[in-house]
Amino acid sequence: MADGKYETVIGLEVHAQLATRSKMFCGCPTGFGAPPNSQTCPICQGMPGVLPVVNRTAVEYAVRTALAFGLRVNPACRFARKHYYYPDMPKNYQISQYEEPLAEEGALDVEGPDGLRRIGIQRLHLEEDVGKLVHEGDFGTAQSSLVDYNRSGMPLMETVSRPDLRSPEDAAAYLRAFRAVLVALGVCDGNMEEGSLRCDANVSLRPRGATELGVKVEIKNLNSFRNVQRALEFEVKRQSAALDKGERIVQETRLYDADRGATRSMRSKEYAHDYRYFPEPDLVPLKLDRAWIEQQRAAIPELPRARRERFVVQYGLPPSDASLLAQSRALADYCDRAVRVYAQNPKGIVNWITSEVLREVDAADEVAVTNFQIPPENLAGLVKLIDDGTISGKIAKDVFARMLTSGEDAATIVKREGLTQMADPGALGSLVDQAIAGNPKAVADFKAGKTAAAKALVGQVMKASGGKANPAMVDRLVQEKLSRS
Repeated sequence: MADGKYETVIGLEVHAQLATRSKMFCGCPTGFGAPPNSQTCPICQGMPGVLPVVNRTAVEYAVRTALAFGLRVNPACRFARKHYYYPDMPKNYQISQYEEPLAEEGALDVEGPDGLRRIGIQRLHLEEDVGKLVHEGDFGTAQSSLVDYNRSGMPLMETVSRPDLRSPEDAAAYLRAFRAVLVALGVCDGNMEEGSLRCDANVSLRPRGATELGVKVEIKNLNSFRNVQRALEFEVKRQSAALDKGERIVQETRLYDADRGATRSMRSKEYAHDYRYFPEPDLVPLKLDRAWIEQQRAAIPELPRARRERFVVQYGLPPSDASLLAQSRALADYCDRAVRVYAQNPKGIVNWITSEVLREVDAADEVAVTNFQIPPENLAGLVKLIDDGTISGKIAKDVFARMLTSGEDAATIVKREGLTQMADPGALGSLVDQAIAGNPKAVADFKAGKTAAAKALVGQVMKASGGKANPAMVDRLVQEKLSRS
């Protein structure tokens, strides 16, 4: 990018809302979509004199995530107060972690445009979320703002990458891989539209070959893979053009306007000392016992990269199909359950998942995949009927459509509707004879060396049978009869 004159340097700060039932420091529920300010209490509203209590499950989830990314879990960590004023933060400080985070120094392997790359992860820490501002008016020109404190106090896990990313495509790939791990762990639902997963991107340019980092610009609250990539692409072009003109890049925080496809300045970027961090006096330091940490390690399920490799080896899948399935915990589970029922043709099952199933549901929607109308056991039954010759692939698509609406298994539908494939050589031979007699031009073309003409005759037989004829048997009979005629 930037005509090769500059090197792009990107680091991502990923904020994941942990999938706990209550907030980080109080017992308020965490469900999405409740009426404004209906899930609050004096603690998350920042009332004077209240005392926070740490959510144990949030700590467990954060430790499992740290271990999954190979981070070193610190035996002791401490919460701190991060001071700044904003109307969505009722206490005028945020309980976070600074000098003593939960975990440090790990990495995530990412399959990007230039192949597999290891992206360093600097730290992982716990904090509470702030409220939500609802602006009335157009982007940047709101006449008034309302505050909903339902989100205030939600348990957040912030993970800061090293500045190892070198392109917007790299950044989007990193975020996809990161989300897949969180969803596989079950610690976050990964729903970016609802704000469960958000990303701040830090980007700078430096002359190609230089080692010193350029001036960093932060882009806040990016809520989709597409927006991460597009915002960074715009910002790289903006900074490149400014540097070409001899302009100085200012360290600042910018917002991305998805409608305009552009970033705009929000405020000057603060430094750490601006937040006046100091240890949170109302919370004791966390002491994490080594045996307890190992218990969390044991609770880690199979992660996406390991699952992808297993799909390639165990099921004989191409890496592209294995990667697609492994990015979604629900989709990978669906595949495994189907193959357990019918292990003779994993590739056939995967073909139906990647084509017909994903035509009906979004792979990223874990809930929709989990609740898909056709259970994996029923999909396996459909593939088995194709493989044993009971139905053809064409009939199978009709059966699949009926399974979607009725909820019945394939065998029940095939039996009730009389959809069993014709496989009697005598009956099919008669249909083949009729097709040959009725299509002399196709026969002449075949004898002239145009072997594709046989396909037209196969099509005639399939049409005459109402699509029920066994295509392989029809093709064989057509070839045999044409060769003898």
